[in-house]
Amino acid sequence: MRSRYLALVLAATLLGAGCSGGSNPDSARTSGGAGSGTTDEAAARDDGLATAATVRLGYFPNVTHAPAIVGVRQGLFAEELGETTLETATFNAGTDAVEALFAGAIDMTFIGPNPAINAFAQSQGEAIRIVSGTTSGGAFLVVRPDITSIEGLAGTTLSSPSLGNTQDVALRAWLAEQGYETTPEGGGDVSIVPQANSQILATFIAGEIDGAWVPEPWASRMLLEGGGFALVDEADLWPDGAFVTTHLIVSTRFLIDYPATVKAVLRGLVRSLQFIESEPGTARETVNADLEAITGTGVPDDVLEASWANLTFTPDPVAASLQESADDAVGAGLLEPVDLAGIYDLTLVNQVLSDAGLPEVGE
Repeated sequence: MRSRYLALVLAATLLGAGCSGGSNPDSARTSGGAGSGTTDEAAARDDGLATAATVRLGYFPNVTHAPAIVGVRQGLFAEELGETTLETATFNAGTDAVEALFAGAIDMTFIGPNPAINAFAQSQGEAIRIVSGTTSGGAFLVVRPDITSIEGLAGTTLSSPSLGNTQDVALRAWLAEQGYETTPEGGGDVSIVPQANSQILATFIAGEIDGAWVPEPWASRMLLEGGGFALVDEADLWPDGAFVTTHLIVSTRFLIDYPATVKAVLRGLVRSLQFIESEPGTARETVNADLEAITGTGVPDDVLEASWANLTFTPDPVAASLQESADDAVGAGLLEPVDLAGIYDLTLVNQVLSDAGLPEVGE
């Protein structure tokens, strides 16, 4: 497995809504950024007192959320939280997770970059902060085996997981660079039809679509189960192959009120990343057990191993890729121009990394 972590070591209603840690399992402006902002404000108090009774954490039943799953299933978050109760909620789409955070139903969630950008933009930079990276890589454009060149895409129908999500934006931006026009309504030189990942696999196997830009493990499933061809590995489009796939966001209000609780979750996350690195076999089994328990079906071993090899689990948020993702969404007509200054607050994760003798991460 390629691992950056191993390489480094071994609107106003949103702000006041339910951020004190409620019982349902299923946001003040700061400057953000490493070493500044929200957590500096909290540091003026005794953050040992700033501990929530409950923290509600969201994640997706997906291989790209392996650090979240391992942290939950192996009890690493719970151990670090101590007397704070951990409640979890799972989501199938970033928009659903953001709605839950905005409604005060969750306090923190693992999520992809574009939903985080949208949440930041919709709240005029108020509601959320990115406090750590978790996963990089693992997205492909998989097409019918007879489509072996860019020219073969003319007139095809492709899919993405949802309109405006991370893979949808990447697909539209890449097609535009190749000279293909697309529209949010599915028109243009190449038609893009958003579908759930499981539906993408089914329609691809049935021959109803010609391909899709999808994250793991769906890319590997399309390749191994659907006989597809990987026309684009998104890693090839980024410097050093690194781009953010999943990171951890927190309600700004919760971060201000309970920095000690957020820091405990981050300690659990760093331990989860170390567990994945030191015990990859057990980590894969843990993830698959969670997927089966939540979705009713696990991932075949060959698919899981293939998709795992395409992912990098890291606390580095790969911040340089976030602005480009935002710019791509603007270029595709899916987002108004947005200033992302202040979206990061990496103070706490860097404290955790420093305490563990690990290299800090930056914006």
